[in-house]
Amino acid sequence: MTDFEQIYADYFKPVYAFVLSLSRDAAIAEDITQETFLKAIKNIDAFKGECKMSVWLCQIAKNSYFTYVDKQKRISQDTAIERANLRSPNLEDALANREQAYRVHQALHKMDEPYKEVFTLRIFGELSFAQISGLFGKTESWARVTFYRAKKRLLAELKEDSP
Repeated sequence: MTDFEQIYADYFKPVYAFVLSLSRDAAIAEDITQETFLKAIKNIDAFKGECKMSVWLCQIAKNSYFTYVDKQKRISQDTAIERANLRSPNLEDALANREQAYRVHQALHKMDEPYKEVFTLRIFGELSFAQISGLFGKTESWARVTFYRAKKRLLAELKEDSP
């Protein structure tokens, strides 16, 4: 068995479980996990051993999953806009909701790391504080405090930008 086959055998289940916790869909989790290991094979030279192999693989998986989600959101937003255009009385509501979501994403984009990532993992990834702390190699208390501060900053930013 090659080194990478051993890595795959050792880490497939934990990476799959991590992606499943993000996606809550077995088919998506399997696809993202496979993509994760393909990316890991291509970039194994980038792994310097500064963190655990599982953390490195989960970072790849997380990034792959969020890329997938972004693509799905774009497809879904385009479909929602097309539907809204067909029902013009709801167009104003659709645009208002889209504008609110856009404002949240703008405020989130301005946020510094690690606040942005912790907030995103908690809200959009629906990860527990224990999972977030594991990804960062920090304590669960650190994850809770960082999330609280991120939420506070996001609300302040939204308040500043409100008309």
